[in-house]
Formats: sequence, structure tokens, C-alpha cells
Amino acid sequence: MEIPDLQKNDLLQASALDANALRLAFADFEFMLRDENRGIRLQLELLKPDLEQTEAGIHHTVVVFGSARFIPLDRAQMQLQTALRSGDSAAIAAADQCLKNAHHYEAARAFANLVACEGQQVAPAQRLTICTGGGPGIMEAANRGAKEAGAVSVALNIALPQEQVPNPYVTEQLSFRFHYFAIRKMHFLMRAKALVAFPGGFGTLDELFEVLTLVQTKKSTRIPILLYGRDYWQRTINFEAMLESGVINAQDLTCFQWVDSPQAAWDAIKAFYAPSI
Repeated sequence: MEIPDLQKNDLLQASALDANALRLAFADFEFMLRDENRGIRLQLELLKPDLEQTEAGIHHTVVVFGSARFIPLDRAQMQLQTALRSGDSAAIAAADQCLKNAHHYEAARAFANLVACEGQQVAPAQRLTICTGGGPGIMEAANRGAKEAGAVSVALNIALPQEQVPNPYVTEQLSFRFHYFAIRKMHFLMRAKALVAFPGGFGTLDELFEVLTLVQTKKSTRIPILLYGRDYWQRTINFEAMLESGVINAQDLTCFQWVDSPQAAWDAIKAFYAPSI
């Protein structure tokens, strides 16, 4: 029996999936994952988010970093009440710390809302869009604040051994997932017009110091780098000791500034770019 042409094509496609040698190179998953193709994968990870943000009209961003462990005030209050009812001293201490940190979540939410609300008043080409790592905590708060203002926001997520999914407030078509930390960090800065670093751990410090180094060495254009929560940052990093030890100079301390309220952070950004914003 003669096989119809359409069925022949179906069989050919099926065999192409079954036999590695017959697959088109870009459709061969195992081939694309070979070590020799790492450069191609890096290029694709750089290209895809760039093209899609350009097509979506995202030209300028305000990047928000911070701890993934902070939770909203209402949830923190409920956790403390639950812990108090349990009488578990360790649970009470943990819940109490969560409550103390919750104001940072609410501050990031309020700050992003400010940026997004004022951004709606300017032309898309000048608009500042909130950009985060797309995870929980401070990232969630910033994406949430933008969404509550009716604005889109960008999420640059990372594939980790412990599966991390985008928070529920990200704009789906602007939520990107990366394998390479280096390319993800590059995307944070490609459109960044300001960086706000809320209190955070190793990841936040890593991202912050990379940006400070790029600005210090003039590999990146100077932008406002705002350390939110003076008390936390001054206890965590002794910049004055670094200056006294001669490992940085006084000029390096001008690469960033402290802010302690959402409005102060937004005012600092507007002052930096006045009268363009």
C-alpha cells in the first residue's frame, strides 16, 4: 500500500525526533546542552529577554533587590499570633523577627507603587518600569506595588536546585527565567536607571557589590544606587573601616546613598535625573 504524502511527512518528523542525527540542530535538545555549545546558550539567554522587552516597550527600569525571606505585615502578624498561641518559644522568636522585618516588605511595595504611579504620567519612552528577581520577599513586594498601580513589571528569575517560581504579581509576558547568573546580572543593568537595595543576604550583597564595582571602575554608567535602611546597611557593611584601611577612597563612597523611606528613595532618583523625570 502506498503511503500518502502527508503521512510520509508525519513519519519523517517522528523519525527526526527519534534519531539524533536527523534532528535539526536547534531542535536537538541534547545537542544544544553540550559543553561546546555553552557560548550559543549564553547568547540566546542574552538575546531572548532583550528582544522581548524591547518589543514590549520596556526601555528604562528601576531595579529592586532585597531579601527573599521578608513577608507582608498582615501575614507576619498572623504568624506571631499563631506562635503565641502555641507557646513555642522558638516559633515565637522567629515570628517576632518576621514581624520586625515586615516593614521592609511594605516599604518596597510602597516604593514600587510610587514609581509605577508616576510612570503612568509620562510617555512610554521615558517611563521607568520596576524590575526584580521575580521571587518572594522584597521582589514580590516590588512587583506587587507595581501591579497595584496598574503597571507592568519585569521579573528576572533564576533556575535553582530548589525550584523557585515567579511570585504571583509579576507580569507574565515579562517574566524571564535564566540558567546563568552572569547573564541575569547583565540584564539587571542593561536597562537600569536606578538600583534600590533593601536589606538582604548573600544574594543581595552579591548583586549590590557587582553594581558598585562596575560603577567604581567606570564599566557602567553612574546611576543612583540607593541603600534602603541606613541602620541595617551601616551595621552590616562598615564602609568607613574600608576607607580607613585604604581599600577604597572617599570618592567611592559617593557611588551610593542611604534612604529610609519610599518617598526619599523616589525623590533621590528624580533629583538625579531632574528635569528629565
